[in-house]
Amino acid sequence: MLSKQFRSKTAALVALGMASAAIAPFSMAHRVLASEAHVQPFQTAQLFGQPAAVVVPAGTIIPVAYTEAERIVITPDETYPVTLVTTMDVFSPAGTLVIPAGSQIEGELLPVEEGTQFVASEVVFANGTRRDIVASSDPITETQIISERSNPDILRGAAIGAAAAAVISEVFGSIDFLEVLAGAGLGALAAILIGGRNREVEVVVIEPEEDLDVVLDADFVL
Repeated sequence: MLSKQFRSKTAALVALGMASAAIAPFSMAHRVLASEAHVQPFQTAQLFGQPAAVVVPAGTIIPVAYTEAERIVITPDETYPVTLVTTMDVFSPAGTLVIPAGSQIEGELLPVEEGTQFVASEVVFANGTRRDIVASSDPITETQIISERSNPDILRGAAIGAAAAAVISEVFGSIDFLEVLAGAGLGALAAILIGGRNREVEVVVIEPEEDLDVVLDADFVL
C-alpha cells in the first residue's frame, strides 16, 4: 500500500515537472517579446523620429565677397570686424542646399603669428537665423609701407581700421584725413602725401577677391 502511494506521488511530481518544463519556454518567450516590445519604439525613433543632420564637411571652400569697400587697410596688430557675403550656393555632399548665396558670414580680421587672418564666427541667413561656423582664410603675410612716396590710389575706396587711420594721419600731417577719405581728388591726396612729415607706417592691405577665400575648418552642421 505504501509502495502504491509512493509511486502515485512520484508520478504526480514527474507530471508537474514536465508541465513546468513545458510552460517555461512560453514564459521565456513572453519575457523576450516584452523586452523587444520595449526596445522597438526606441529603435523606430532612431530610424524615423528625427531627420538626419545635414553636414558640409571641413575643407569646403565658401565663395564670398566683401561689398562694403574695394579693400581693407589695417595695421598688423589691429582687429577689424568684417561681414562677407556668400556669392554661390553651398551644398552638402548629398546635394542639399545648406548655405544659400546672399547669406552673410560674420567674423574678424585678427593678428596671428603668420600675419593677419579672417576668422569667421557666424552665418546669418536671409531670414535672420544664425549658426555658428568654424572657418577662416589663409593668413595674409604681406605688409606695405605708406609714406609720402606711396601711390595714393591704395587708400581710395578703402575701408580703413581705426588704428591704421591714426597712423596714416600722422603721415598726412595736419590736413583733414577724413575729408581725404570722403572723396578728395587724386591730385589733392597726392599733395597731402608729398606734403606730409616724411614718416612711414606699416599696414596690411587686404584685397578681398584675392585674400579672403574662406574655408571650413570644421564640419558645418545644419
